[in-house]
Amino acid sequence: MKILGIGNAIVDVICKVDDSFIKQNNLTKSTMKLVDEIEFKNLLSTLKIEETVSGGSVANSIVGLSQLGNKVGFIGKVSDDDLGNKYEEGLKKENVEYFYSKKKEIIPTGTCLILITPDSERTMITFLGTAGKINEKDINADAVKKSEILFLEGYLWDEGEPKKAFEKAINNSNKVAMSLSDLFCVERHKPNFLELVKDKLDITFANEQEIKSLINAKKFDEVINFAKDVNKLIIITRGEKGALAVNKNEVVETPAKINLKIKDLTGAGDLFAGGFLHGLINNKSIKESLEIGTEMSSKIIQIIGARLN
Repeated sequence: MKILGIGNAIVDVICKVDDSFIKQNNLTKSTMKLVDEIEFKNLLSTLKIEETVSGGSVANSIVGLSQLGNKVGFIGKVSDDDLGNKYEEGLKKENVEYFYSKKKEIIPTGTCLILITPDSERTMITFLGTAGKINEKDINADAVKKSEILFLEGYLWDEGEPKKAFEKAINNSNKVAMSLSDLFCVERHKPNFLELVKDKLDITFANEQEIKSLINAKKFDEVINFAKDVNKLIIITRGEKGALAVNKNEVVETPAKINLKIKDLTGAGDLFAGGFLHGLINNKSIKESLEIGTEMSSKIIQIIGARLN
């Protein structure tokens, strides 16, 4: 198997809202907020659903990798309920091997409310459900060992059982990549994420905002110097400024695509990571891998949702 992803198995519920909805509910645009099931249902009850689809950050990347012809797998915790069944079906339909045997859990399958504002930015309200209860027993060590690259998401990392699951996966991996996922995650787990980037990860994906927050940088030059000092492969997306990779001492850049009809930025980072990893795992250069990531990202932001059809 080329790549095994481990992440939050979340069903995405996509809704369009205006900016006033974001303000009225004290939300911070373009970030993710964790809520309980009651708050989630209260918010959802006031909205019109555009689409419901299997999601989760790493799962979106893994589906993209599968669509590009790679043999991939995924581990993520769902309950044996209606949404859990839909989630598993969504992965199997995309030829992703699912290394998790679901059972009826006390807590239901996780759900993410994706709010798209007129500027195409997405703000996420997440009820983690059983996805946030992943533990060591849920990690198939054989599947991890048989994969060339293990791909993790920052969303999954949390104290207690999820952290133990994370560590078991890393300890059994051949090579490990991780996305920092979200500014909320970075600020919540900064010391732990910094340790991961410096000592445990071979490949790190981040956007400019996340990596600046991680190292408390004011200028982007500080980020470049940090990445060179870490001496690993760090990939940074910069929106309209394009993307770059710092590979030990080498900095490689690629421009953003222009004149796109942007509808929804959901999944832009996920599909970028999937495209980049596709290049890397198929012996493309860093430059070519950045270009494939940019191409995948540009396609996804021109449709609603985080999965290419």
